[in-house]
Amino acid sequence: MISKHLTLPSVFMISALALVSCADDASPGAADEAADGEATATAPAESPEAGDAGDEAGDAGDEAGEAAVDPSERETHEAGGPSPRLAVTYEGGVSVLDGATLEVLSEDETEGFVRVSPAGDGRHFFLTEGESFRLIDGGTWGEPHGEHDHFYTTDPYVSDITVDGPAPGHVVSHDGLGTLFFDGNGEIHSYELSELDVETELQTEVTETEEAHHGVAAVFSDGGRFETLGNEDERNGARLLDADGEEVARSEECPGVHGEASGPDGMIAVGCEDGVLVFDGTEFTKVQAEEDYARIGNLAPAQDSPVFLGDYNTDSEGEEPMTQVSLVDTASSEITIVDLDAAYNFRSLARGPEGEALVLAEDGQLHVIDPETGEHTDHLEIMEEWTEPEEWQEPRPAIRVVDDIAYITEPDAQTLHMVDLGSMEIINSAELDFTPNEIAAVDGRTAEGAAEHEGDHAEEGHDDEDHDHTEDDEDHAAGDEDHDQADDDHDHEDHDH
Repeated sequence: MISKHLTLPSVFMISALALVSCADDASPGAADEAADGEATATAPAESPEAGDAGDEAGDAGDEAGEAAVDPSERETHEAGGPSPRLAVTYEGGVSVLDGATLEVLSEDETEGFVRVSPAGDGRHFFLTEGESFRLIDGGTWGEPHGEHDHFYTTDPYVSDITVDGPAPGHVVSHDGLGTLFFDGNGEIHSYELSELDVETELQTEVTETEEAHHGVAAVFSDGGRFETLGNEDERNGARLLDADGEEVARSEECPGVHGEASGPDGMIAVGCEDGVLVFDGTEFTKVQAEEDYARIGNLAPAQDSPVFLGDYNTDSEGEEPMTQVSLVDTASSEITIVDLDAAYNFRSLARGPEGEALVLAEDGQLHVIDPETGEHTDHLEIMEEWTEPEEWQEPRPAIRVVDDIAYITEPDAQTLHMVDLGSMEIINSAELDFTPNEIAAVDGRTAEGAAEHEGDHAEEGHDDEDHDHTEDDEDHAAGDEDHDQADDDHDHEDHDH
């Protein structure tokens, strides 16, 4: 059940947004492919007891079969522009929502605690479930056609395609490639963003770190890769390897390395317990914090900006809440500290359409900060005051941004808010029938490397001049900012898991 609260102008704003805006041996030869550095993600094998459970189980199976959706039979509709979709997790399930109306489009059951991240192509998500990443089709995408793109939507679909391994962690994307990282064995699985498809087995290239650790990696189009350094006891830096696997740059000056974000010109930054480590495409440099202990474990980038928004924790015991944020200027190698006078946590950080720093704090306010000066420029009350729960897996308010719209969860009220960052007002709120936990967003834009649209316009019954097409000149498709709060985000939370 969803209840929407709209003003008349909001209806037009939402309409405009809609228009412009696993088993290892599951397959023969899997072991050989893994040995060659290539793996195939497959659906888990059906349980051998499935057909022998009695009449009631058989009836239930028949009903489930009737309800099952064949992804190839979903109806496709052309859209007037990119159509954002949201994936929201909750206890026992994951739902996909329309980013313009906040309508729940699908609800699927899950087992155990699950997390969700954008896959990097503007269309798909990865659900972290048990010891696997499961592919979800958000049902929104773009296809290039000459000098413009066409945009489409279909029903969301939670697939049986998984990439399996111990302790699945971060999902990031760079250079048209996505990367899945497994903390339990240090394996790095990379995939072509343009090849993600819930109807096709996912092929991944597999490499691994020196030692298993809670880390992150990014694979590049030239075959090189960035990866963090560490083991089960400590993490201390990062390194770069070329296409042959030879190390070409290394830094061990980043104790407690965590979080990853991309900046201009191929820059990658990771947080440390005493500042930020920056790789500029050639070498590593350290942006040092003034305090001996000043953990920046989560970084939020903005397109074309050298300034990263980060958290800032000076309590090594982790007993005091964070009330300051950091603005890390990689051009000047300076860190500006901003007092919020309110606590916040790892799901509180985001960037706005003009690069503004956004912090969702426990005072119920959305704080807006100038990233260049550190000055507070605006704020908006979103909800009542709240307190961060003791366990990081428990629901707490979270924020995700697509273009000039911020999506903010309010778990205590089972509500999702939609904020126009231009006018700084809540333009839509939806009451959910579940308590939202994690939220991820895809923007529905064309993935980097996507195949040219081959449709016949005459047969489709429309002319190119009869409607507007959004140009893909902003390089916003599945590039470096697909994981910006995680990332591009995956959440780069202030803890190990």
